[in-house]
Amino acid sequence: MSIGPRGIMRTRCDSRHLSPPHPTAGLTLALHLSPHTTDDIEMADEKPRGMKKGLTAYGDQGFSLFLRKAFIKAMGYTEDSLSRPIIGITNTFSGYNACHRNVPDLIEGIKRGVMLAGGLPIEFPVVSLHESFAHPTSMYLRNLMAIDTEEMIRAQPMDACVLIGGCDKTVPALLMGAASANVPSVLMVTGPMMTGDHKGERLGACTDCRRFWGKYRGKEIDAREIGEIEEKLCPTAGTCMVMGTASTMACCAEAMGMMIPGGAAIPAVMADRIRNAEETGARAVAIAAEGLTPDKVMTEAAFENALTMLLAVGGSTNALIHMAAIAARLGFELDLDGFDRMGRKTPVLVDLKPTGQGYMEDLYRAGGATTIMRQLKPLLNLDALTVTGRTLGENLDAAPPGWDQKVVHAFDDPVYKDGAMVVLRGNLAPNGAIIKQCAASQPLLQHEGRAVVFSSLADLAERIDDPALDVAADDILVLQNSGPKGVPGMPESGYLPIPKKLAEQGVKDMVRVSDARMSGTAFGTIVLHVSPESAVGGPLALVRNGDRIRLDTAGRRIDVLVSDEELATRRAAWVAPEPKPEDRRGYRKLYMEDIEQAERGVDFAFMRAPTRGVVPRA
Repeated sequence: MSIGPRGIMRTRCDSRHLSPPHPTAGLTLALHLSPHTTDDIEMADEKPRGMKKGLTAYGDQGFSLFLRKAFIKAMGYTEDSLSRPIIGITNTFSGYNACHRNVPDLIEGIKRGVMLAGGLPIEFPVVSLHESFAHPTSMYLRNLMAIDTEEMIRAQPMDACVLIGGCDKTVPALLMGAASANVPSVLMVTGPMMTGDHKGERLGACTDCRRFWGKYRGKEIDAREIGEIEEKLCPTAGTCMVMGTASTMACCAEAMGMMIPGGAAIPAVMADRIRNAEETGARAVAIAAEGLTPDKVMTEAAFENALTMLLAVGGSTNALIHMAAIAARLGFELDLDGFDRMGRKTPVLVDLKPTGQGYMEDLYRAGGATTIMRQLKPLLNLDALTVTGRTLGENLDAAPPGWDQKVVHAFDDPVYKDGAMVVLRGNLAPNGAIIKQCAASQPLLQHEGRAVVFSSLADLAERIDDPALDVAADDILVLQNSGPKGVPGMPESGYLPIPKKLAEQGVKDMVRVSDARMSGTAFGTIVLHVSPESAVGGPLALVRNGDRIRLDTAGRRIDVLVSDEELATRRAAWVAPEPKPEDRRGYRKLYMEDIEQAERGVDFAFMRAPTRGVVPRA
């Protein structure tokens, strides 16, 4: 909607993306509160809205509203502006967060859209996380950001909220918080970076970070060249421009229906990104009037669509943990075996690094997530409701026609036909583990080797480059105590470096096993999320140097070839890690006492909603 010359509310609807206006769009106060009265007010639909929503508890609602309006008017708002639907906007900008460098511009675009639609935009800060600037890990702080988001949405008066995310853990944290608060919400992402260039070769963070760092460790390039590459890997604002966790979560969120169509792949620096912000702001006003809360969008069908997208893009293994956490906030258990069954019928269709060759700007030019979902139509729940107020199928039908492109393959001509990820079980991972087989060395997917065990990240750092390390190319590297509680925070250390002496011999990949995570930008034959983790006495804690481990990807198993009797003896002798002084206070105490395992989303147990379903559905 827009404001006419005399303040008359007029309907504004972008037919490409937005649903027709709801009959109550442009919700306003039935009575304006005079600056000189504390009379109570009633909304047109008799529900607390705008400034009257969530009043501070002073024991006198009239006084609470009077005081609130007195202070908000110190910001320069007029009585007319305060009578409009209030749209909160999460400000996740930080001087540490290059992925969110463009957030101020996005906020201005969102505000414009909100005001054109007759609402009042108010930005508010929440925690900002960047993967490379969070100790010990950004995953450790994801739940803190989710709590911050939930409580600020609930505590402050807003009729709807625009969630601005980008870097890896911010999108899931925002969706977790919004799901729990259950106030009408719409997500927009900051968008991917553009690619850089080094000696005529395109560069993209962070797949190429890892590739060139491996060359540097193997002495293929020198310190001067790695320094030059460092200045070229991240040439613009935005998230990693490969199919890492940020891009994966953006695509999944669009498939889930929590984003305006087309929003997942627009590069951060493009004018289209600002236009997407304006559309998002306008739509936020409409969902406030419609009462389109997250629980009506993030349904079982929507989660299935998101998981199908995750598989089709060859996405980040991190996304599986995040989807489990978001789903749990709405009462849905993630069924790992059901996800594995989905993988058997969902090929990888997107030719992007680390699985393929392209970058996110290529996907944008190919039509973005819409192009992917058109190929996935037989597997999608097309009747799932989205934040547009229309179904996913209706959104796809309303999108511009496709065109010839080489980034998104046809369903019957996939990039990788056997499924992006596999769920492993076995005596080493009774509760499950994950391998991203589409980014692995295919001959290593069926492998047996001798375990070379590192008991911690400190042990890994101390010994991995020791020339005396007893290791061969066909061994299996094992990292313990790097799970949710192990560091804590389940770091992205599952991408264990190739031992330096092997890297210098030209070894590029080995089977690696851990209870840690890895970046979605990483590649290799890497078994992750082994559960239960070492730090709580899981079988991974019992593995010793020289044990034989068998990876049977086709059979969905990971086993240590040690007798049950020997494992029982080792388990009886196992001693839990000693608590650290910092484990006894603050957020860390809360984290260590209540964090759950990988298959349950690494969220706090007390944040889960009562279980009411399973995804994917049987």
